Amino acid sequence: MLTSLSTPHRPLHRAKQLLVWVVPVVMMMSLVPLQQQRLAKLQDRTAADQNLEQQDQATAATLTLAQKMPAFGFDNLMADWFFLRFLQYFGDDEARAETGYSLSPEFFRVIIPNDPYYRMFYLFLSGSTSNFAAKPEQSVALTAQGLERLTPAFPSDGFYIWRYRGVDELLYLGDAEAAQKSYRIAADWASQSSHPDAPFVAENSQRTADFLARNPLSKQAQVNAWASVLSTAFDDDTRQRAIDRIEELGGTVIISEAGEVSIQFPQDD
Repeated sequence: MLTSLSTPHRPLHRAKQLLVWVVPVVMMMSLVPLQQQRLAKLQDRTAADQNLEQQDQATAATLTLAQKMPAFGFDNLMADWFFLRFLQYFGDDEARAETGYSLSPEFFRVIIPNDPYYRMFYLFLSGSTSNFAAKPEQSVALTAQGLERLTPAFPSDGFYIWRYRGVDELLYLGDAEAAQKSYRIAADWASQSSHPDAPFVAENSQRTADFLARNPLSKQAQVNAWASVLSTAFDDDTRQRAIDRIEELGGTVIISEAGEVSIQFPQDD
């Protein structure tokens, strides 16, 4: 009787046992392709990261060699060539997100000695090295190296380079005394220049130097420096950072419908 009652249930019992073993195996097998895809993506990413690191290493080696190599009279050509290489390096956002901007000053160790007279080199030097690579001391040192070969009369816009140096010293190094000197020299050079921007820059630079002479922590001077960053920034993040810092210091940034930017300075200093 007991035997006859249990017989019909044996197939069902065995099926349940089979399911207990089969289902996990099937689930595990179904996960294998997913794991393989994830592993493949991880391997691809690791290979890409290694490739980017190798590219940076190769670029660093090239720059080290170029810094020691004579230009054989093609100084300007060499400076322009490595500036184009820098623009490719700097503009590769995906690569820079992985490996950073640490080679930025190394490009300018080639560029500045070969052509210290082109103002825009210094603008990119300051923006890339102080802001993105977080190496303002190297930016200031390279700018100083170039300024040694300039005069108040040549190039006619050389006064701007003293202002770039002053911005780095004030905002990124926190050296108000050095910045005050740089702005004062910028004003002096601008007063001797025939460049159309010279009168405005002379007045603005002297005012900033006066602010710093009275108060090394001057909000007015810092807002003026961040306004310079805002007007010369070549990416949205830097522009927004400049606006945020101006507002934190008590200033106001007004952007018209035409895109013109004006600054209201803080009342207290």
